[in-house]
Order: sequence, then C-alpha cells, then structure tokens
Amino acid sequence: MATARMMSAASNTSASCLPHKRPFFSLSQKVPNFNSLCFNNTTRRVSKRLFSCNSIYNPDVRIKEEGHPETLDYRVYFLDSSGKKVSPWHGIPLHLGDGAFNYVVEIPKESSAKMEVATDEQFTPIKQDTKKGKLRYYPYNINWNYGLLPQTWEDPSLANAEVEGAFGDNDPVDVVEIGERRGKIGEILKIKPLAALAMIDEGELDWKIVAISLDDPRASLVNDIDDVEKHFPGTLTAIRDWFRDYKIPDGKPANKFGLGNKAANKDYALKVIMETNESWAKLVKRSVPAGELSLV
Repeated sequence: MATARMMSAASNTSASCLPHKRPFFSLSQKVPNFNSLCFNNTTRRVSKRLFSCNSIYNPDVRIKEEGHPETLDYRVYFLDSSGKKVSPWHGIPLHLGDGAFNYVVEIPKESSAKMEVATDEQFTPIKQDTKKGKLRYYPYNINWNYGLLPQTWEDPSLANAEVEGAFGDNDPVDVVEIGERRGKIGEILKIKPLAALAMIDEGELDWKIVAISLDDPRASLVNDIDDVEKHFPGTLTAIRDWFRDYKIPDGKPANKFGLGNKAANKDYALKVIMETNESWAKLVKRSVPAGELSLV
C-alpha cells in the first residue's frame, strides 16, 4: 500500500507586489489559474506598469510524498495552504525581486537517484526518472544541490544562435546550487544566480544556472562569476566536467558546452532566465503548442 508523508517545502512569510521593469509573466491577459501565484488568480488591468513579487514573498507550500522512495510509483506533490495540489513548475513564482529567485530542489547533493519534475503528469510532481521501465541513477553522486527554476521553459522550437543553433530541451531551466547545506527533495530555496553553463545534450540546449542559496553563510561574498572563482575555487570547472562526463560510464559520448566551453557571467545568466521565463509565459497562454506537457 502506498504511503503518504507531509512536510513543509518553504517557510510562510507575508507577500507584497511592487512595480518592476520585467514581470515573471505578462499581465496583459488573465493570470493563469495557479493557486500559489501572488496575484490571487485575479485579472489585473494595468497601463504601462508591470509588477513582480517583492523578495519577502515565499510561497506557503507543503509537500506530500506518495509511494516509497526509489520505486516507480513514488511521487512528491506540492500542496498550497488549503491542501490543493499545485505545480512546482507552474504554481511557484519565479521572480522574488532584488535579484533573487525561487528554486525547487529535485536532487539533493551527495545523492545519485535521478529525480525530476514530471512535466507530462498533472500537477507535475517530482518523480524518479526511468528508462525502459527502470529507475535511473547517475553513475556517481552529484556534488551540489540540483533542481529547477519554476516558470521557465527551454522552447524546443527556438534555435539559439549564440549556442551553435541548438534548440531547447523542452524542460524548465536547471539550477546547480553550490551552497554548503544539503537540500531536500521538494524544498523551495531563495537563490541568486552567479553564472550559466550552456550544456548541449544530444544536440539539445540544456542550460545550467549556477547559483547559491541566500541562506548560505558565504552568500554575501559571491555576486558574480569572479566571486565564485575566488571563494569556491575550481567549482565552475568541476560542475562543467561533471555534467560533461556523467554519461560516459553508460557508453555514451561526453556532453558538449557552448559559449567557448566556459561559464558565462551573472548578467548572461539573468538573460537566460528572462528569456526562458518569457517562453514559459507563451507556453501557459497556449501561444505555442504544449504537446504532451502538463499546464496544470
């Protein structure tokens, strides 16, 4: 019999919204009906003014585990304060203001089970990835917390001229969080981006945003790529090499990286986040085909 376990995904603090130059989605149409968005599912008519959530916002979300870990039926669902399921991809706000973003942990550091948001299932719970009916594992532990930026999408119909014309991988943007604390599956952390790696996986563009949790003791020391090299020496190279080589033990070729095989700076990472957030907004408005992706 499947079991269910409940725990908090994020602390509950108050929310407010302020004018901002770039929204985490457009308000020209009705806000999508997602329970956790700070706009309370209302239609806002605004003229030349756009809004985003201020950095004190943290969604009141709990997680509910169904099934047993490392089994095919294991799922981690996200629930709002009323107990309704929400999508960690669509229902958690991206932008927190002041250069901070929400990030959802899928794979805790020092673990190998390949957990991911099930983008084709209702409410997009976190599950363990499978191949040919078998659970997938990395050949060795990942050394950093790994997860996704909500409300982002790498559009498979868009070719990126700056990265060898590669098309998006049809997933949310990945985050490699370099803080010292081991995260938990489904945990929502506030992060600030520091760099970006343009991984090309079997011809598809698969961005890796390097970031740090705002709660990390060294978070105030790192604000851009040069700070990472100073305070976390060798980390950017280690991340690139880990993702380049992890498929080799399974007999597959190494992954490639664009942008000269180097990490790009914070401004470039913010550009990636902005562009993929805009792609996500088009997706949920059904301006582009969703295919098998769940928009609930």
